[in-house]
Amino acid sequence: MLPVVALVGRPNVGKSTLFNVLTSSRDALVADRPGVTRDRQYGVCRNVDRPYVVVDTGGLTDSRDFLARATVKQAVSAIDEAQLVLFIVDAKEGLLVDDHDVLQQIRRSGKPCILVLNKIDASTEAAAGAEFAALGMSAVLAVSAAHKRGIDALQAEIRSRLPEPEGSDQDAGIQDLKKHPGIRLAIIGRPNVGKSTLVNRLLGEDRVIASEVPGTTRDAIAIPLHRDGQDWVLIDTAGVRRKSKVEDVVEKFSVIKTLQTLDQCDVAILMLDAQEGVTEQDASVLGYALDAGRALVIALNKWDGLSPYQRERSQSELDRRLDFVPWAERITISAKHGSGLGELTDAAIAAYRSANTEIPSSELTRGLEAALTAYQPPLVGGRAPKMRYAHLGGTKPPRIVIHGSRLNHVADSYVRYLENFFRKRYKMVGTPVAIELRNGDNPFAGRKNELTEKQAHRRRRMIQHHKRGK
Repeated sequence: MLPVVALVGRPNVGKSTLFNVLTSSRDALVADRPGVTRDRQYGVCRNVDRPYVVVDTGGLTDSRDFLARATVKQAVSAIDEAQLVLFIVDAKEGLLVDDHDVLQQIRRSGKPCILVLNKIDASTEAAAGAEFAALGMSAVLAVSAAHKRGIDALQAEIRSRLPEPEGSDQDAGIQDLKKHPGIRLAIIGRPNVGKSTLVNRLLGEDRVIASEVPGTTRDAIAIPLHRDGQDWVLIDTAGVRRKSKVEDVVEKFSVIKTLQTLDQCDVAILMLDAQEGVTEQDASVLGYALDAGRALVIALNKWDGLSPYQRERSQSELDRRLDFVPWAERITISAKHGSGLGELTDAAIAAYRSANTEIPSSELTRGLEAALTAYQPPLVGGRAPKMRYAHLGGTKPPRIVIHGSRLNHVADSYVRYLENFFRKRYKMVGTPVAIELRNGDNPFAGRKNELTEKQAHRRRRMIQHHKRGK
């Protein structure tokens, strides 16, 4: 497996910026304020001869606030699994008491450590080196993560201190979640519906911070999982609120990362709070998933807390509010107690397989003929549209392309009929089906019928004969 390098320090010293530089990505959320990062974020540094895993962590503080303590717990877990720790400090602010506390935490772990003086410029490097010499660190490097200065020297020092990777490159590469073979499952929804709790329950550990405080999750955290013989990549996302209520710049970037995750996932699980029903914001989040064309499963969380009467009312409201996505399976779960998770993963697998359905063109054309036999399309300008054959234009979601003539004005209701017909015929669940109508080109369009000399002579004779007859 690839060796692991943890980035540790107090809040707002530039750990996330350095993480993005080392991994050549923008996976970590960066803002000029403390406390942005909370959960562990993993990435792979591959622009060196010996790749390694980089772990971004939240700032270590002595605050007794729940979120601060949970963030510290996440950082300590990263230290425990790392083979090397990068102790990041802010050279501009100088040596603070909190830095001593962080160093004590690292030394208690017994892990090798490199002191990284971040935010260095030419005027502060010498002074910072002298000030931080009081920490007694043997390996000290000055960098500017924001300007990518000193990164080559840091990479060389990291490489000299890491152990040789175990196993083959193929085994090591499994930690690169962007190339992971599992189904990418994004957990989406508005804030405080239980997304992080569901992720932790599926993993069987407190991998991400879950609390009753809305907006706890900020980054999109991808985590590998092997469950019941199936490989997954779970992606915990930030809750999406109404645009009018989003004023904080960090929350805006969190929502952007959630929407980017929708474009990259295979299946989206929309979590709803069964006790609150379907809100307008739930419908908005659902709209984002539909716009992305993702396979979809709807999870009704906190179902165990409802009475039989409330469950009946909740089901009737779902039938009414979600009548435009009847193809999405609805699974009742309790993320807190773990009920319904087997049915949820089964529904996600079925949706994934449906979204990747491969249907031969001959079979699709037979299906089109059966649909036309059952229900002919309405007339367009007094003439019937002609649909000749169909083929698969793509997957995720399945795109069925129908060729014919006079298809420009086919009614939307008939397109929906075709969509439902194909979905039922080929047993596709949990995925949208796109129908694309293409008019066949007229092969004689724009061509003038030039008469031969003999045809022109005959035409003139017929015209003269007609005139003499009058």
